[in-house]
Amino acid sequence: MSKIMHAGRSLLELLLLIALGLVPVISGLLVMVFQLEAKLAENAKISVQEAVYSVDQALNRLHETALQALPFTGRPCDNVIGTLLNQVASRSLVRSLTLIQGNQAYCSTTSDSLAELSSFAASGRQVELAYDSGAEASELLVNFYLGSNDNGVIVTAYAMQLRNELDGFQDGFTLLLEFGERYIWSHGDSRDRQPPSQSEFPENALSAKYGYQVKGGYGHGYTAREARQSMLQILPSLMLVGIVTGSIVYLTLFRARANRRGTAATHA
Repeated sequence: MSKIMHAGRSLLELLLLIALGLVPVISGLLVMVFQLEAKLAENAKISVQEAVYSVDQALNRLHETALQALPFTGRPCDNVIGTLLNQVASRSLVRSLTLIQGNQAYCSTTSDSLAELSSFAASGRQVELAYDSGAEASELLVNFYLGSNDNGVIVTAYAMQLRNELDGFQDGFTLLLEFGERYIWSHGDSRDRQPPSQSEFPENALSAKYGYQVKGGYGHGYTAREARQSMLQILPSLMLVGIVTGSIVYLTLFRARANRRGTAATHA
């Protein structure tokens, strides 16, 4: 009977040692997951705000270009087309300039459809994504409208400028710019079959200046992959802490048992 009790006590001590050794491992992993989720959530909030700021700066440059061309509106096209062409040539990301009078496009540095540009001028929108109607129909463009009374200017730029702003966020976070029903992200746009996954820690922000929306989020499974990677990095250290904890407890139990035996021998 005493052997069974001794074996049972030894088994309980072993289970206690294993449990106490696992405490720092489990608690460390839980803290790691909590910190990772907090970090991703915070990064999501900051990233969408920073994206709005960056894209606003890019659109500000188009606004400045439009301001320089605005004084030429209302003038005959033949008198100003040379100056407009020079302005386009001096800005690598600007594709064309178009003059508007009474919501009608009448002078452009390219052969794009004036009817489509007139429709945009009359829409009341300041910025839109557009598709190239020329030979390179796959090119995505940005139309920026600046008006004054009945006159106005449309600056057409390559959407690459917006993608360059999004490329600055290379930490696994996916940002999408939404202009009405059309949108763009660093590797595609609204002509693709479906937008990128942004299911984890989704955030969005609205540009108060230009009215577009930034949507951000991590793709499906991103958090789990990051957690596994972090786990592999810290698990050896946590296991070492668990072993040390178990060893300390074992030595404490061993000394307590030795003391009880010494006390029993003394009384005997």
